[in-house]
Amino acid sequence: MDTNDLLRELPKTDEVLAAPELAETLAHVPRALVLDSVRAEVEEARSRLLAGESIDVSVVAIARGAAGRALLAARPSLRPVINASGIIVHTNLGRSVLSERAAAAVAGIASSYSTLEYDVENGERGSRHAHVEALLTRLTGAEAAMAVNNNAAAVMLAIAGLARGREAIVSRGQLVEIGGSFRIPDIMAESGATMVEVGTTNKTHLEDYERALTPQTGLLLKVHSSNFRVVGFTEEVSLAALVDLGARNGVPVMEDQGSGVLVDLTQFGLPAEPTVGQAVSAGASVVTCSGDKLLGGPQAGILVGRHDIVARLKQHPMARAVRLDKMTLAALEATLFTYLDTQRAFAEIPTLRMLTTPLAEVRARAGALAARVREAVGDAAEVLVADEVARAGGGALPLAEIPTAVVCVLPRGRGVGSLEAVLRLGGEPAIVARVKEDRLLIDPRTLLSSAEEDVVVARLGEALAG
Repeated sequence: MDTNDLLRELPKTDEVLAAPELAETLAHVPRALVLDSVRAEVEEARSRLLAGESIDVSVVAIARGAAGRALLAARPSLRPVINASGIIVHTNLGRSVLSERAAAAVAGIASSYSTLEYDVENGERGSRHAHVEALLTRLTGAEAAMAVNNNAAAVMLAIAGLARGREAIVSRGQLVEIGGSFRIPDIMAESGATMVEVGTTNKTHLEDYERALTPQTGLLLKVHSSNFRVVGFTEEVSLAALVDLGARNGVPVMEDQGSGVLVDLTQFGLPAEPTVGQAVSAGASVVTCSGDKLLGGPQAGILVGRHDIVARLKQHPMARAVRLDKMTLAALEATLFTYLDTQRAFAEIPTLRMLTTPLAEVRARAGALAARVREAVGDAAEVLVADEVARAGGGALPLAEIPTAVVCVLPRGRGVGSLEAVLRLGGEPAIVARVKEDRLLIDPRTLLSSAEEDVVVARLGEALAG
C-alpha cells in the first residue's frame, strides 16, 4: 500500500473510542482526556506514516496507544515520592512529612463539615484562630497566638500591622533571602514600612540601633539566620538587649525565627537553635516562625506574642488574605497537640524522629537494606554500606552535619546517572536518591517505612538485574 492508502486506513475517532481496549480506561479517566488522547495518537500515526515509517494503524493499536496516553494525562501532577536523599526537610519534596495523627486529622476534616468558624457550645459564629491559639500559648508561654499560611506571610503581616508608614530597624547582617528569591527587604517594602539598615554584614552593635531611633521608628526587627551562618569576626545584638532598648523607647520588638523550634535539639548533638519559647521569655513583642520546617507540621506561619499586638494583627485586613484553611488548621492542631508530650513528639513527628534517630540504628537499617539489595541485583552492582552526612534541609540548621549511614550502589556496565534516572522515572512512586563520586546513595534515615524500603529493593532489582 502506498502512503495515501495507509492514511485512509487510519481509524476514525468514534471507532477507537468504541474499542474494547479503551473500555477500562474510559471507566476511570474523564472522557474528554481519552478523546484528546485518541486524537493525539491518530495524529502521531499520521505524521509517522508521512515520514515513511511502517506502523500498525489498526483500531486495536491506536486504542492501546491512546489508553497509555490517557492514563499519563490523568496522573496527578502532585503525587508521592520516596525520599532516599538524606535531606530531611526537603523543600522540593514538600518539606516536613505529617505525622499519622496529623494526616488522620486532615482526612477527617476534609470529608465533613467542621467547627472552622462555629462555636458549638454557644450556637454562634466562632473564630478559626481559636483552634491553635491555646496550644501555641501553652507551648511557648506567649499571651496570644495566631497562624497564617506561611512564615513569609506572618512576617509581612506583623511588619504591616506594627510599622506600616513608619520605620523598621534591622541589622544589615540579617537581611536574608528566604526561598525562591523572597527577601526580607522585599517583604518589608510590601508591608509598607521604611527599612532602616544598621551595622555591617558581620558586626552590629546596640549603639547602631540606638542612633537609628527616631520618632518615626515603629519596630525593632531581629531576623534569626536559620538558613545561613556568618562565622569568624562577628557580633550581633541579643534579643534581650533589643527588648530592653525597645522598652525604654516605647518601640515593639519582633523576632523572625524562621525554622520554628519548639524543643531543645542539643540533647541529640544538633546545633543550638533558639526556641520560640525562649524568644517569648526574652520579652519579644511578637515572634514568627514556620510550621513546616523543624516544627514538623504543615506549611503555616505562626505568630505568638503580646495579647494587644496579636489582637491587632488578627484584625488587620491582610489577615484574611493569608488565613489558614480547615485542613491545614487540622494538621497544625494535631501536630501541636503531640508536642504536649515531648517524648511522644520525638517518636511520632517524622521530622523530629529523622533528625534524632541514633547513628547506630541507621547503620543497622542500612546494613539490612544493603543485604536485600545485594540479593536483588546479584553481580550487576557492588553494594556497600558507608558512613555519610545527612542534612536538615529546608533552610534549617545550615551547619549541622548529621551522621548517617547509606547504602552505596556501584553499577557494573552502566553509568550511575542512568540508574538514578531509572529510579526517578521508572515507576511510581519516584525514588529520589543521591549521586556522589559515581555511587548511588540510598539513605535509610529519610525512608519512612519498611514498605518504602521494599520499593527501593524491587526497583533496583528491576533496573539492574532485570
